[in-house]
Amino acid sequence: MDHLGRLEDLPQDYRDDLTKLNLVPLWPSLRAALPAGIPTRNTRPIHWPYATLRPVLMKAGDLTPMEKAERRVLVLANPGHGLENMKVSPAMYLGMQLLLPGECAPSHRHTPNAVRMVVEGDGAYTIVDGEKCPMNRGDLILTPTGLWHEHQHTGDQAVVWLDVLDLPIIYYAETSYGIEGQSQEVKVGRGDQIYARGGMLPTPVFARSGKAYPMLRYPWVAARASLLALAEDQPGLEAVQITYVNPETGQDVQNNLGFYALMLRPNQTLCLPVRSPACVFHVIEGNVEAVIEQNTFTLAEADTCCAPGYTGVTLRNRLADQPSFVFLADESPLHRKLGVFEHRG
Repeated sequence: MDHLGRLEDLPQDYRDDLTKLNLVPLWPSLRAALPAGIPTRNTRPIHWPYATLRPVLMKAGDLTPMEKAERRVLVLANPGHGLENMKVSPAMYLGMQLLLPGECAPSHRHTPNAVRMVVEGDGAYTIVDGEKCPMNRGDLILTPTGLWHEHQHTGDQAVVWLDVLDLPIIYYAETSYGIEGQSQEVKVGRGDQIYARGGMLPTPVFARSGKAYPMLRYPWVAARASLLALAEDQPGLEAVQITYVNPETGQDVQNNLGFYALMLRPNQTLCLPVRSPACVFHVIEGNVEAVIEQNTFTLAEADTCCAPGYTGVTLRNRLADQPSFVFLADESPLHRKLGVFEHRG
């Protein structure tokens, strides 16, 4: 089976007959569809320095008013997939979104799942299903599938956040659409307040929450404190890492993508295992060197890069006197649902 027949080996009249019948011979493309040992990957290691991205994002604010944009976003597109396809990996979309003082991104809902990782600024908030979620640097805010959400800004400085969506896989399934709506009425209560302590859940009259997404905002101040506490409690732990989970179920916060925060101790070098999902890295604090295949990226604060699946990644904290903190997003939940998740060590 090392020398499969080629398409051009078939007579042209036979190939024409197949085309008329909407038929395709498998054997000429079998190795492309089922390569030996490791999948074909179009995802390339790419680095987006925030220092070069930010000026063109701010210029977008000058060039395009909110009423002409609805969402003022620059998509971080991976050239391996074609820039026109607007994705960083097979299942992940990244966008850097800008909201200026006084602006409002109107309420809508859509089928793709989204999260917002706040990059800079304060004074903005997202309303998700009636819950007001303040947006501070490093906060993770969910806008799950089907929930109404809008962004408002009452501060005096630009606010920027990184959008991470499972849009590519939802679009591929021909199930991607959005619906515009009216501004939401803010409800009493915030999930990040009532789920503020690990291991303790609200159970009024012994009842557990029936919400699919009981917690919509994961404050960075809490995540950072958890990482520092973990590092102090277990000084020999190699990977100081937490996973953002649904507090009621312990499962990943959303359906198809996984989200994590990682702390690198001063001068620490960490080799991440080879796994099947593609992964995105975004530096919240510090300075990190990322080695991905033959590429070495120096990541400053707010920089973003990506790694294809089935690829080992080495991260090194370039700071000698303080930790660095990294936000990660990957396709692990989707791979587990599909039964293709691999951890090759």
